[in-house]
Amino acid sequence: MPRMPEHLRIELAAIEPLDEIEQAHLADALAWIASGAPLYRTAKPATPPKHLVAYFAVVHEDHILLVNHRNALKWLPTGGHVEPHEDPRSTVVRELQEELGLEIDQEQLAPPHMVTVSETVGLTVGHVDVSLWYSVKASRSTAFRFDCEEFGEARWFSFEEASQLRSDPHLARFLSKLRADTACQAPTP
Repeated sequence: MPRMPEHLRIELAAIEPLDEIEQAHLADALAWIASGAPLYRTAKPATPPKHLVAYFAVVHEDHILLVNHRNALKWLPTGGHVEPHEDPRSTVVRELQEELGLEIDQEQLAPPHMVTVSETVGLTVGHVDVSLWYSVKASRSTAFRFDCEEFGEARWFSFEEASQLRSDPHLARFLSKLRADTACQAPTP
């Protein structure tokens, strides 16, 4: 069996599954990566039909920045396809600059909070995204410029509002996990 790329093993090892769904997605992602199958999208929109993605949720306290994605027809966290042999954290840094005009140092980026395996269907052919979900802290007053060709709009939503939107099917679970992680980190009186 081929060896799993070390940078992916490290990212996946950092994830503590929220529930049985995420446990199944983590097992699927690990098996897929270990299988030696192609991991990176080489041609748009869906070659190979299963590929690695890095979502990066820009958050401030209990708010998340979402973009109205023109192709997916959904409000989504920003994100992008991991390039061949690219570390997913490098994808976050690169895509933050491309999609929002924000700069972050890769060392500031925490491990991913979540992994999901989802069929994605927008205006083009469907495919399967194996998505690592990162969070990036930013103030709601931070100036950003979103990619107008890819997104119709970018807006801050409370976690409660975001959970009700037409979005990624796992967004509400991700926000629930972020809330739980934040509660665990809160100082005790």
